[in-house]
Amino acid sequence: MNKIMLIGNLGRDPEMSYTTSGTAVTKFSLAVSRQSKSPSGERQTETEWFNIVAWQRLAETCNSYLRKGNKVFIEGRLTQRKYTDREGNQRTSVEVIANDMEMLTPKSQSGGGSGQGQGGDFLNDSDDVLGDLDDHPF
Repeated sequence: MNKIMLIGNLGRDPEMSYTTSGTAVTKFSLAVSRQSKSPSGERQTETEWFNIVAWQRLAETCNSYLRKGNKVFIEGRLTQRKYTDREGNQRTSVEVIANDMEMLTPKSQSGGGSGQGQGGDFLNDSDDVLGDLDDHPF
């Protein structure tokens, strides 16, 4: 089974584009932090960054309602893809293909969209499609 669940904050505004066949795809980065204690007992925060890719209706929703800094729950699957960067080097990118997304930032703090579907609505888009993605998303 390939399943990942994340809660974190968007590191940048979502970027939506369309494949040549007209399928919507939205990409954004997600910062997931956890607190721990160092061996000396001091609190420390560790942050991991994930590249998120949403397709179709979920892509359109993410683009409309999510903004940098918003807190979201993402459920999806991990995938790897190989690509050639602008300098001609072979690279590998690990991404989360989002199937579900729940907005956790309250409406009053979110800067996106008309307000519909915010503050805990659960969205599902299990029909993801693989398409052309640009160079490393950071």
